[in-house]
Amino acid sequence: MILLTVGTQLPFDRLVEAVDGFAAAIGESMVAQICRGTYIPSHMEWHRVIEPVQFENLVASASLVVSHAGIGTILTARQHLKPLVLFPRLASLGEHRNDHQLATTAALAGRPGIAIATRIDELRVYLETPPRSPTEANAPASQRQLCDTIVDFIKQAQVEGSRHV
Repeated sequence: MILLTVGTQLPFDRLVEAVDGFAAAIGESMVAQICRGTYIPSHMEWHRVIEPVQFENLVASASLVVSHAGIGTILTARQHLKPLVLFPRLASLGEHRNDHQLATTAALAGRPGIAIATRIDELRVYLETPPRSPTEANAPASQRQLCDTIVDFIKQAQVEGSRHV
């Protein structure tokens, strides 16, 4: 199963529509988390929001994660050693307030298990031939420890935030 996520803060119809357009030809089931987007997928299961525990389970069972360049998704995919295709939002298209996602993808380019697509045709290539899965051997112990610490912090913040709702 391929998991597509655009995060929980902003819609990202350009990414959802592109992946949905390829879904029938890819030959693998897909689940999408589309936030408040106006484009409704017709070739894959979709949800506006996926609760954190369910999201973690989906990442754990996914063969590939396709995402905007959101740090939460990046860390979760890395924690589960899942290959990741990042498709950054562009400020010039009104998808975000600035191009920090381009900076994020530039910093991650070339890392094992991460592919960066900035064009729709690149996205299709990576859906058809995903990056190889990262392994723990590719990441130094200090990097794994830092990722685990950040993931734990985010999870704790989500738990505490849900108590105040």
